Amino acid sequence: MILDVPVWVTNSFPIIRIVLFAIVVLCAVIVIASTLFQNEESSDTDVITGVQESYYSKNKGGSRDAKLKIITITCSIILAVCVVLYFVTFLIMPVGA
Repeated sequence: MILDVPVWVTNSFPIIRIVLFAIVVLCAVIVIASTLFQNEESSDTDVITGVQESYYSKNKGGSRDAKLKIITITCSIILAVCVVLYFVTFLIMPVGA
């Protein structure tokens, strides 16, 4: 069954797929980098000296880690949505059509 598809649709879907793929790659790189830059969650005591951390030293990097977590979550959501949209474009208009 041949569908009567407008020319602008057949011309725009490859461009949309390229843009979505570029967004997926960019978000994947950002998710990887922001995950690597986050500090590990640790206990309150230092392993070597046994000294507990003060409130200031415990929360010193909190704002940086909080920003990195927000960036990681946001880019992960964008990544998931773009991957779904990318494959939906193949359901709407297959490559050979």
